[in-house]
Amino acid sequence: MKRRTLCLALLAQALAVAGCGDGSPASATAAPPPTVITALVWAPDWPQEMHHIAAAFTRAHPDIKVNVQFMIGNSVEENLKPRVASNQLPDLISVNPNAYAAGLAAQGLLADVSGTAAWSNMLDLLKPDWTTANGQHFGIASGVAATLIYYNKAMFQQAGVHRLPTNFDEFLAACALLKKAGLTPLILDGGFPNMLGNGPFSYGFANNVAAARPDWRRQLASGQLDLDTAETADIFAKIKLLAARGYVQHGYMNTSYDQGIRLFAEGKAAMAFEGSWAAGRLLGGKTVDAGVFIPPWNAAGKTVVPVVGSETGFAVCNTRNRAAAMLLLEFMANAGYPIQQNARHNISSMKRVDGQLLTDPQLSAYMQQVSQYASAVPPYYAFLPANSIETLHPLLQDVLSGKITPRQAARKLDASVRSASAAGRKD
Repeated sequence: MKRRTLCLALLAQALAVAGCGDGSPASATAAPPPTVITALVWAPDWPQEMHHIAAAFTRAHPDIKVNVQFMIGNSVEENLKPRVASNQLPDLISVNPNAYAAGLAAQGLLADVSGTAAWSNMLDLLKPDWTTANGQHFGIASGVAATLIYYNKAMFQQAGVHRLPTNFDEFLAACALLKKAGLTPLILDGGFPNMLGNGPFSYGFANNVAAARPDWRRQLASGQLDLDTAETADIFAKIKLLAARGYVQHGYMNTSYDQGIRLFAEGKAAMAFEGSWAAGRLLGGKTVDAGVFIPPWNAAGKTVVPVVGSETGFAVCNTRNRAAAMLLLEFMANAGYPIQQNARHNISSMKRVDGQLLTDPQLSAYMQQVSQYASAVPPYYAFLPANSIETLHPLLQDVLSGKITPRQAARKLDASVRSASAAGRKD
């Protein structure tokens, strides 16, 4: 009898549980956990904006969370290489439009973005930068990249520099006048060789090497471009000369990217050799009335070759979260694009986006001006092999600190480029 009573009690309890929540499905299950994707991003001047983009994306896609991680050091490639070697690539990454990233795509590590709205919407002039030799489209540019000189208009007037320099000799003369007036002529980011590469090295290469060799891209890729030359040494020598003549700030070897921008924005120097991506911090400021001009790294009587190309962009890795990462890429190229663009005021890499984009009118005029030139060269990260990028950074700093001569730097860079080309042919 007791056993029968116990069974009836258990049956009643089971029926009561089954009847709980009357009117709702008895077999309801908990919602699946959100998909978590990792984005490894190069954003030295817009980290907060990347967090805002990730948050806005999750609001639009509540089932996807974004774990934002930031690249550190001096280049995108030095962040990616160890992850590639250990087979630990995240879901979305920053990449440069260069042979290294194209090689990752050829290995099947990067997804083809041909079918995305982001690819269709990117400026057509940038698309070749993001296309492999066999036609795969491996990334989306975050902006149009140009390096230029920002200048303090009041300081130029104070020093009697009434005409913007149009060649390197005139640039040195302007620096001499500024120094004579008790002003620091130029900010040099010696502690961040990435900007030494983007700025004076890229302009030196464009005007000393590329200008005289129309076939320089093919020659570089095949290992036939001779960089152990006086022209290449002169690239390094010009940078050293600016420091040797006292035309740069005190402590320039320790000046970081952020410090360099801040020094100019606070009116501590007359010029800064920075990227178009920093326009939001360098133009339209309350302290400095700034203008821009093409870095005159050309010799007298020669037409300057400007530096313009694709800015570092984004790629989707072939991970299990590829579909979710592709949605993030689409968001970053459209609804989320104004978040980073309106902080940086760069030239947009997109034909159109949802929302208003802010670009400084001086920068727009600058880009219109350089677009009239017959030729242009992209920043150094777009054409140097990955290993040579890592070689170049200490070479620039060693020349500035006097550890090696400009000619020795040219010889070492030449050896690095030839070695990378030989390794590529072997692969």
